[in-house]
Amino acid sequence: MMRTVYRNQAGEIQRDLSVEGIIAAIQDSEGLLWVDLQQEVVDRCRPLLLETFGFHPLAVDDALEERHVPKVDAWEGYIYLVLHAIQFTPEADKPLTTLELDFFVGKNYLVTYASKPISALDRVWDFYQRDERGLARGVERLLYEISDELVADTMPVIESIDDTIDWIEDEIFDNPGPHLLAQIFTYKRALLHLRRILTPQREVINKLARGDFTVLDPDSRIFFRDVYDHLVRLYDITEGLRDLVGGALDTYLSVVSNRMNEVMKTLTIITTLFMPLAFLTGFFGTNFFQPAIDLAAWTGRTAFYIVTASMVFVPAVMYLWMRRRAWM
Repeated sequence: MMRTVYRNQAGEIQRDLSVEGIIAAIQDSEGLLWVDLQQEVVDRCRPLLLETFGFHPLAVDDALEERHVPKVDAWEGYIYLVLHAIQFTPEADKPLTTLELDFFVGKNYLVTYASKPISALDRVWDFYQRDERGLARGVERLLYEISDELVADTMPVIESIDDTIDWIEDEIFDNPGPHLLAQIFTYKRALLHLRRILTPQREVINKLARGDFTVLDPDSRIFFRDVYDHLVRLYDITEGLRDLVGGALDTYLSVVSNRMNEVMKTLTIITTLFMPLAFLTGFFGTNFFQPAIDLAAWTGRTAFYIVTASMVFVPAVMYLWMRRRAWM
């Protein structure tokens, strides 16, 4: 789907331009043209980017065929920019995914390309459809609005991950199990992936905030500094969450180890208590040799009662002795 909106130097708004209309809009240095290519066929996008706008083939290939971490490249008369949108699906095996959004930014135009729908981009598009005066503020403000929405969508994701980590920490003590360990490693990988995106994205916005590009008005630096501050904060929160996940993993291993020690302790106590009984029954139950003397007393009722009492008394004494030594 290709959608276009153009504000000419007279303040008139035009939409759904043809290729000829796009070429004419590019020539209007006082106007502003936004071409959004979202889920558009690559074979249709390539000639538009190469022939109509005259972008370099390497930049076009980067946008249409390759996946990149966030970056910014300066070309003659325009800049090529890559940012990422964050998506979070708690029920999925990979709860955190990113969608690449490519920008071609000139003095009087902005071209955006995304292979999948991006909600932040749609919100900005809808806003500019309702308030056409926004196009009068220049391409810098348009780029700022989109980048700010992309960053704003990251905060709810981080809050959801934070809530999930809190739930994991509670479950560690109530119901530790393999499913919980899988959750911990899933979110550990998700936060690592988020960190790999936020780090270069922060540097990209920092470059825009320093005003190193001639196609952007130096007065727009303050807007990108605001986005940069948000990214720095998100990065710090992400690092804190990574520490929490690492702590949750250590806690889980400690809880499981302690529970295993308690089980082994209980089994050892049971074995120790029954050890004298095994000795007594084994000793008095041997019958390998014929007795050379009269052992009738050992097979009478008195001997039976004594042995039975010993089998009850000895484990009880051992139990009290181990309790006194604080072994249990």
